[in-house]
Amino acid sequence: MKHVDLPDGTRVPALGLGTWKLGESKAAHKAEVAALRTAIELGYRLFDTAEMYGEGGAERVLGEALRGAFAAGEVTRDELFIVSKVYPHNASRKGTAAACERSLARLGLDRIDLYLLHWPGAHPLAETVAAFDALRTQGRIAHWGVSNFDLAGMQDLQRVDEQGHCATNQVWYSASQRGVEFDLLPWQREHQMPLMAYSPIDQAALARHSVLEGIGKRLGASAAQVALAWALRDGRVMAIPKAVGEDHLRDNLAAADLALNASALAAIERAFPPPTRKSALAML
Repeated sequence: MKHVDLPDGTRVPALGLGTWKLGESKAAHKAEVAALRTAIELGYRLFDTAEMYGEGGAERVLGEALRGAFAAGEVTRDELFIVSKVYPHNASRKGTAAACERSLARLGLDRIDLYLLHWPGAHPLAETVAAFDALRTQGRIAHWGVSNFDLAGMQDLQRVDEQGHCATNQVWYSASQRGVEFDLLPWQREHQMPLMAYSPIDQAALARHSVLEGIGKRLGASAAQVALAWALRDGRVMAIPKAVGEDHLRDNLAAADLALNASALAAIERAFPPPTRKSALAML
């Protein structure tokens, strides 16, 4: 498994598993827990969730899967990197702390490894940052960051993040959604801040793209694996695709070790040209 370094040197798996849309159905609960247990057994160690997903349901599903894996001796807590997010409307100084405690309870953990502000909201960033730093000092979170922030948002954040603790920015980034390459990604690289890519396969749309399928055939890989390998190509991006089926879980995990040659990268560049001007941040 490839790894990406956070600004403080912490090494994080380059590829993890997203949990968006999990925890929304009681009927699917058992199967979703089983899927996450399978993911742990296969070797996934980075899991991304949020209080928004299923209004806490995804955190409950992940928490149950983690408890089962811990009890079975399949993994230890220190081997995992757990990411969750606070709703913007909860991100006041007191609200952030309270939301974090609720997430910890649902996850059954005493620490969240990376806690993110889900998107910019009405509460002053200085309040959210102060709450994040306090939670970090208390050991309730190990790192904090943001999600769905464009360049202007990151510059605003930098002005109140006096200690430079922001670890990452999680945004939609894929071969077909390259807008962040114009200004946001270069800025983050200048500040040694990795990017976390959600929807790196465009909710499976890229898994059916003819160009990626052709590249995959030449490399003995699937189109989805090619899309993931492209997102991870330079070692400064983490990707968190969602999958629940065992075959997809296996395929996605294997993509972390897939190397794209110059011919493949050139073909993707032709099919999905890089941005030539600033655009609004893509969001789901």
